[in-house]
Amino acid sequence: MRVLIAPDKFAGTLTAVEAAAAIEEGWRRRDPGAEVLVAPMADGGPGFIDVLSAVVDGTLLAVTVRGPLGVETPATVLVAGETAYIETAQACGLHLVEPADRRPEAGTTYGVGQLIAAAVDAGAKRIILGLGGSGTNDAGAGLLAALGATAVDGDLAAGAAGLAELTAVDLEPALTRVAGIEFVAASDVENPMLGLRGATNIFGTQKGITDERKPAVDGYLTKFAELAGRKTADQKGAGAAGGLGYALLLLGAERVSGIDLVAELTGLKEKAARVDLVISGEGAFDFQSRDGKVIAGVAKVANDAMRPCVVLAGKVQIGSREMRTMGVESAYSLVDAVGEEQAFADPHGSLATVAERVAKTWAR
Repeated sequence: MRVLIAPDKFAGTLTAVEAAAAIEEGWRRRDPGAEVLVAPMADGGPGFIDVLSAVVDGTLLAVTVRGPLGVETPATVLVAGETAYIETAQACGLHLVEPADRRPEAGTTYGVGQLIAAAVDAGAKRIILGLGGSGTNDAGAGLLAALGATAVDGDLAAGAAGLAELTAVDLEPALTRVAGIEFVAASDVENPMLGLRGATNIFGTQKGITDERKPAVDGYLTKFAELAGRKTADQKGAGAAGGLGYALLLLGAERVSGIDLVAELTGLKEKAARVDLVISGEGAFDFQSRDGKVIAGVAKVANDAMRPCVVLAGKVQIGSREMRTMGVESAYSLVDAVGEEQAFADPHGSLATVAERVAKTWAR
C-alpha cells in the first residue's frame, strides 16, 4: 500500500509537520509495510515557513520584529538564493495576542514590513509572503510605515485607529526602499478590502471587531485607500489579512493561491501520482474548508491523479454530499472517535489512533 499524507495544521494543537507524523505513526501500526510519502501543507497562514523550510534548500534568518500590539516578537525569514519566504502571521498573527488583550483597531502590520526589510537587506530580489491568520485590520499601513511611508494627521503604525484623521499619505519612500523587488502574495482570500465583502465586514469578527464598530473601521480603511490608491482596494485579494493584501498590491505584488504555491514547492502532484491513497487533515473540516484551503487543494490534486482522498479532522462539520463535491471520499473525526476531552488533551495520540482505524478500512 502506498499512501500520501498531506495535512494542514490542527490549529492550536498540532503543526502540519506534527500532524503528518501522528498520522504516519497510526497508519504504520496497522500497515507497517506501507510505502508512506509525507507532505505537510499550508495555505499561506501559520505554519507556512515550517512547511517550506522542510522542502526549500535555504537558510532561516532570525529576526525580532514588532508584534501586532507593539511587543517584540521573534520571527524567521527563509532565504533561498535571491528568493525569500515570509510568514506574515509570525509578525501580525491573531495567535500572538491573548483573547482578553485583543485590540483589533490598534493592531499593526509594522512587523511584516520589518521582515520585508530584513529580506531585502539579506539580498532577496523576490519575496513570497504567506498571508493568513492575521490579528490586524490596518490595510497594511504598518507594513508601509516600516518601509518608510509617511502620513499627515495620522499614524500609519498605530493600526486602523491611526488612519482615522489622515489628510495625506506619501508612499514614495516605501516604493523606493523596495524598488526592483518582485513580490508574491500567497493567500486563499479573494475579497476586496472595502465594503460588505471587504476585510472588516467579512473577517473583522474573528479578530474582535464588533458589529457596531465595523462601519467606523471600514471608514478608516476607506480614508486610507482614497489617499493611497482607491482602485487597488477593489482588486481581488486586497482584503486578505486585514488589508495586508492591499499594501502588497500597492507594492506591485502578484497574488497567487497559497495552497497551489505550497503544492508546487512540495511536489504534491508528483507524489499523488505515485500512491494508492491520499490523506489530508485539519482541525475543523467545515464549509470554510472548501475555498482555497488545504483540504480542497489536496483533494483536487488527488482527484486529478484519480486517487481517493480521505480526511482526518478534529471535528467534521460538513455532510457527505458536500465532501464528495470537494472530492473527499470519507472524513473521520477525532472528537467522535475518542471524545473532545481526549482529543484536546492528547492530540498526537488521538490522531494516531484515528489513523490506525482508517488504515484498518483502507489498507489493502
